[in-house]
Amino acid sequence: MWRKKIFKELARGQRQGLSTASQSQSVPGSADVVVIGGGSAGCHTLYHLAKRGVRAVLLERAQLTAGTTWHTAGLLWRLRPNDVDIQLLANSRNMLQQLERETDLDPGWIQNGGVFIAHSETRLDEYRRLASAGNAFGIESQMLDPFETQKLFPLLDPSAFMGALYSPGDGVMDPAMLCAALKKAAINLGSVVIENCPVDDLLMEQTSAASKKVIGVVTPFGQIKSDLVVNATGVWGRDLVARHGSHLPLVPMRHAYIVSESIPGVRGLPNIRDHDYSTYFRIQGDAICMGGYEPNPILLDPVPKDFHFGLYDLDWSVFEPHLEGAQKLCPPFGKYGIKSTICGPESFTPDHKPLMGPDPLLRGLFHNCGFNSAGMMFGGGCGEQLALWMINGQPDLPMFSFDLRRFTADQGRAVQWIREKSHESYVKNYSMVFKHDQPLAGRDFQKDPLHDEMLASNAFMEEKQGWERPGFFLPTNEVSALVQTYDWYGSYGHPRLQNGRYEQVLESDLKYSQFPDNHDLIGEEALACRNNAVVFNMSYFAKLLLEGPEAQKAADWLFTANTNRPTNKTIYSCALNDSGGVEADVTISRLNSGSGRVYDPKFEGQGYYIVAGGASAFYTYSILASEILRQGFKANLHDITSEMGVISIQGRNSRRILQPLIDFELTDTELPPNGTRLAVVNGVGLRILRVSFVGELGYELHVPKDDCVNVYRAVMSAGKGYDLRNAGYRSLYSLSSEKGYHLWSYDLRPDDTPLEAGLGFTCRKSGNDFRGRTVVDKQRREGIRRRLVYFTLRDQVPLWGLEGVYRNGVPVGFLRRAEFAYSLAKSLGQAYISRPDDAIIDADYVKQGEYEIDIRGKRYRADCHLRSPFDIDGQRVLGNYT
Repeated sequence: MWRKKIFKELARGQRQGLSTASQSQSVPGSADVVVIGGGSAGCHTLYHLAKRGVRAVLLERAQLTAGTTWHTAGLLWRLRPNDVDIQLLANSRNMLQQLERETDLDPGWIQNGGVFIAHSETRLDEYRRLASAGNAFGIESQMLDPFETQKLFPLLDPSAFMGALYSPGDGVMDPAMLCAALKKAAINLGSVVIENCPVDDLLMEQTSAASKKVIGVVTPFGQIKSDLVVNATGVWGRDLVARHGSHLPLVPMRHAYIVSESIPGVRGLPNIRDHDYSTYFRIQGDAICMGGYEPNPILLDPVPKDFHFGLYDLDWSVFEPHLEGAQKLCPPFGKYGIKSTICGPESFTPDHKPLMGPDPLLRGLFHNCGFNSAGMMFGGGCGEQLALWMINGQPDLPMFSFDLRRFTADQGRAVQWIREKSHESYVKNYSMVFKHDQPLAGRDFQKDPLHDEMLASNAFMEEKQGWERPGFFLPTNEVSALVQTYDWYGSYGHPRLQNGRYEQVLESDLKYSQFPDNHDLIGEEALACRNNAVVFNMSYFAKLLLEGPEAQKAADWLFTANTNRPTNKTIYSCALNDSGGVEADVTISRLNSGSGRVYDPKFEGQGYYIVAGGASAFYTYSILASEILRQGFKANLHDITSEMGVISIQGRNSRRILQPLIDFELTDTELPPNGTRLAVVNGVGLRILRVSFVGELGYELHVPKDDCVNVYRAVMSAGKGYDLRNAGYRSLYSLSSEKGYHLWSYDLRPDDTPLEAGLGFTCRKSGNDFRGRTVVDKQRREGIRRRLVYFTLRDQVPLWGLEGVYRNGVPVGFLRRAEFAYSLAKSLGQAYISRPDDAIIDADYVKQGEYEIDIRGKRYRADCHLRSPFDIDGQRVLGNYT
C-alpha cells in the first residue's frame, strides 16, 4: 500500500541521512516570504508565490508531506453548495492538470469521476441544487436513478438507495507525488525548500503598546529576516502563534479510513460519497479506501512536534458504524478483508472552513491552515488566493468564509467553545446544507443586553459570530424553543436530548422544495413592519468610534462617501479595497466631542460613529484598523459594540409610538431622514438615528447597555395601542431584500464594485482620494461588465440562492441572495449578470432579455428588474405613505 511504502522510505531516508538539511547547514539570511510547513498548504502557497516572482523560502521541520498531508485520502469533488468553494476547487483542478507540463512530474491526478449517493427525496433535492449550480459554472453532472448508477459502479446494490449525482470531472490525487511536483516547480522558479529545519519561534517587533509585526523566523541554523511569514503548520498552527498573543480556533482530531484487500472489478470505478451514511469510497487501484465522519471522533491534545509520519491505532468502537453503511451500499465490500488502517491527526475548525489570511494582531503573519481534511482538494485554489493576498493586499475571490477574521479574538481563546463547535462541524460534515440551519454547539457565547427580553417574548434565537439574535418570534401561546446545553450528539457519555423543542422548530424550516413551516409566521412580522410598526433588536451590530487628530483624513481615505458633513448627518458609505471591491458597507455619523458617555464620546480632533452589520463585525473593524495603520493616520478606532444596544423601531406608525417618549418633536426639521442627534427617551440619554434597513420610516435608538431594558420596555409599552410587536432577522432580511438593500457577503462582497452593485451614488466624484477610487473612476468612464439585477418569480416556488440565471436560454449568472418578498407576494433573488462575450453590460441589454431561473433542474420564468420593484421611488423611508 503506497502510504505504508512512503512511510518506510522516509524513515529509512532519515536513518541514512538522505535529507536536504543537516546540522551544519545554513539558511538564507532573508527572504521575501517564509512559508512554515511542507504539507499541502505550504507547498501550494510556495508554488503560487514562485510563479509570481516572489523570493520565498519553505521550511519543513521533517520532510515534505509530514504531519497530515502524507496520509490524506486526496479526493477532489467539484460540486459544493457555495460559489466560492466551486471556484477554488476548479482552480485546484486546473493546476493539477497543467502541473505535469510544467515539471515533467506526474502529480498523481486521476480523473475517475465521483458519485454522490442519496437515500431520501430531500437529499436528491440537494443534489439537484448542486447540479443546477454546476450548470451555471459549466460543470458537467448528471442525476441518475439507482440502476443508472449501478452501471457506473456495478458493485452497488441499487435497492439500497434512491438515486445519485454523477460528476465525471471529479478525481483523486497522490499527496506525495503532488508535493514533489510543486517543490520542483517552485525550485525551478527560484524558491528554496529546506527540510529538517524546524522553526523555533517567530521574530516579532513591538510597534506599539497593542501591536506587533513579524520580522522573521528563528531556526536551529540561524535567523531568516522577512516581513511576511506564512503559518502553514496544520495541526500545529495554534501552537506556533499562541505565545505571541494570537489564538487560532483550531482543534486536532483523529481521522481515519481503512484500505480493503483487492476487490475484483474495482479498478477504474468512480469515487463514492454517501452523505446519508456519512461514508466515502476512494478507489485506490483495485482496492477501496473507505472512511467517513462519525459522531464521536477522538479530540486530541496538542499533537507532539515529532509526530511526523506517525499513525494511531484505529479505535474500532469509533469507526465501526461506517462499515454497516458501506456494506449495505456495496455488499461485495464486506466480503473482502482489510489490508490496512490509516488513522492520523487532522486539524478541524468551528465551521469546517480553513483559517486563512492576515493575522489581525500580528502584522505580516498570514495563515493557511485548519483545512478539515480537505487540504488536498482546496490546496491549489487556496494557495493561489493566499499568494495573491500577500502580493496584492487582497485575494481575487471573496474569501470571507475562509478568512480568520470571521472569528473574534474572544472566540479564538475560548477552548471549550472551539471544541464544541468543531465537534459539531465534524459530525455534520456530510449533513444537508440548508439556508436556515443553526448550530446546536457553542450557543449563548455572547448575549446582548436584551437577550432575556427576547426570550420572554418567545424568540427563536439564531447565532451569528458568537452572538445570539432573534430569528423570529413564536406565538406567545406556544411552548418556547430555548437553546439547550450542547449534548455532543449523544457522544462521550452525554445523553442525547431527544425531541428538544429547539430542534423541532429548527428542523421544520429545513426544506428545499417547499417553503419553511414558519414561512407565514415570518410573513406576519414582515407585513406588520410594512403596514404598522415593529421593533428589531439590532444590538449585535458593529459599533465603532473613529477619532483623533487625523480622523477626517482617515475617513476621507477609508470611505467612498463625503464624510465631511454637519454633525447631525448620517450617511451610507462603502469601504473599498485597492481593487475597488466592497469590504464593508456602513453608516457614518460625524460627532462633536461630548460628555464622555458611550453614546456621546469625548475626544480630541474629529470623531465618527460607524455602524455596520453584526455578522461581519470583527472583520469590518479589522479591515478599517489595518488600513489606518498601513496609511499611518494619527487616528484611533475603538470597538464599542458590547457597550451599547440598538433598538430599531420601523414602520409607518414608528413616529407616533416613539413621540411621547422622546424629548423633542420628531419632525423632519428636528430629525430629518438620515439624521442623528442626542436624545432622552423615558429619562435615558442615548443617540437616535433616523435610518432604516428595511425601507420604512424608522428610528434606531443606540442605548448604553445598562439602560437597554428600560428603554425597550418603555417603547413596547408605548406601542401597545398600535399593536407594536417584535420582529426577527428572518423578516428583516426579507424586508431588506424586497426594498433592494444590500447584505454584505451575499449580494455585496469584496469582488463587487459599488458601480456593479448599484451603489455608485455612495462614491464621491470630487474631493480627496478614497481607497479604490481609481477602479471606480475607470468603470464610470468605460462602463461595467457585470451588474446586479433583481428577479421576481411568476410561480410560488421558494428560492434559496445559488440558482442559475438564464437569459434567452444562455447562462449569465447565479443568484447570490434569495428571499420571499411578502409585500410583493413573490420569491425574489439578486444576481450579478454578465454577457457571454464579456462586453459592457447596459440597461438595454438587461431589459431586452427573457429570463429563467434554474431551480433543482427545472427552469422557471422570471421578471428582471434593474432595481427592486418595491417602493421604487423611496417614499416610505421619508414617511410618505399613501
